[in-house]
Amino acid sequence: MAQALLGCIADDFTGATDLANMLVRGGMRTVQTIGLPSAGVEVEADALVVALKSRTIPADDAVRESLYALEWLRAQGCRQFFFKYCSTFDSTDKGNIGPVADALLDALKDDFTIACPAFPENGRTIFRGNLFVGDKLLNESGMEHHPLTPMTDPDLVRVLQRQTKSRVGLIRYDSIAKGTDATRARIEELKEDGVRLAIADAMSDSDLFTIGKACRDLMLVTGGSGIALGLPQNFHSADLLVYAGHADDLPKIDGRAVVLAGSASTATNAQVAHWRASRPSFRINPMTMSRGEPVIENAVQFARSHDNETVLIYATSSPDEVKAVQRKLGVEKAGHLVEDALASIALKLRDAGVRKFVVAGGETSGAVVQRLGVRVLRIGSQIDPGVPVTQSVGINDEAPLALVLKSGNFGTVDFFTKALNALSS
Repeated sequence: MAQALLGCIADDFTGATDLANMLVRGGMRTVQTIGLPSAGVEVEADALVVALKSRTIPADDAVRESLYALEWLRAQGCRQFFFKYCSTFDSTDKGNIGPVADALLDALKDDFTIACPAFPENGRTIFRGNLFVGDKLLNESGMEHHPLTPMTDPDLVRVLQRQTKSRVGLIRYDSIAKGTDATRARIEELKEDGVRLAIADAMSDSDLFTIGKACRDLMLVTGGSGIALGLPQNFHSADLLVYAGHADDLPKIDGRAVVLAGSASTATNAQVAHWRASRPSFRINPMTMSRGEPVIENAVQFARSHDNETVLIYATSSPDEVKAVQRKLGVEKAGHLVEDALASIALKLRDAGVRKFVVAGGETSGAVVQRLGVRVLRIGSQIDPGVPVTQSVGINDEAPLALVLKSGNFGTVDFFTKALNALSS
């Protein structure tokens, strides 16, 4: 079996599929594992993506899990490594981006890497170190209201410096606009100046390709999925990878479908509202669940009563509603109630014959795939930027499932319908 070339560690599940989607687009056959793969699991791929659920756990735990993932990827023969986090740099002043990046550099015995969460195709751009979401600075984009990782500072150099003892620098657009050689020269300047982590500006996909080429010789690259656009070309140029035009081919899976939404993001709120205007939906409420009412059973019964229609089961609500619930239940309890309920609903519906799952929200997606016992995913074609079709790899003759795992902030307003159409084609 051929060894993998690129080994990736993602700090949440939807981010992992987003990254894998980018690599497939670059012609790399890509497999994603849910956590560290079980012993005996063998997959053949050009790129391996280990999906952790480490974005909001304590920094020490995130570091430990990431190092375990790194060791497994090294054992698979990977030549370069990628640490993937959200394109909105979701984190707190305690981590986890800085601590994990530092630990990975230490383990690889390297002294420099970049940090570039830019994803221009989805409106995330970086200029002079400041992150924009569309035309708005990060701290004015709605991310300042995120219940777990509120982003109130758009200056990523400042944000990252608060998370690490390493010196943080900036690869400004001035260098990147001059091309790969100028970008490499800027990297060398920063290294000589004692910088260990550097934010990289990026305004367009062409910038990401330039940065990707400039990072050819780095052991570790960190960023959002966008930067992965520029990584496959390095393996092509070195004759290590033959372009695979069929890298996203997946067989069709028949069966019923369900849509599950746990994200409270602006994009998912709009997608839920669009669906509810014309199609059946059922809302689960953490306050109701905290009182012991049979919300899970009621949701499953609702789905089963619509045998001829796909239903949406959601906990999505406005930022003000989320904060009100968190004040009464606590942040961790409120989030756990929602994730656990949607995961339990998914399992009961799978046992009732559902084979297609569209899931909105990184934490929700992680809870659902874990409850379903999914350990390995093959990555298919893109639905919207950053969101591909995926299929579980059956173990012990288990029937595969079709899954779409969407970051809360991604997708057009009619995304749920588009995803269901993609799963049926």
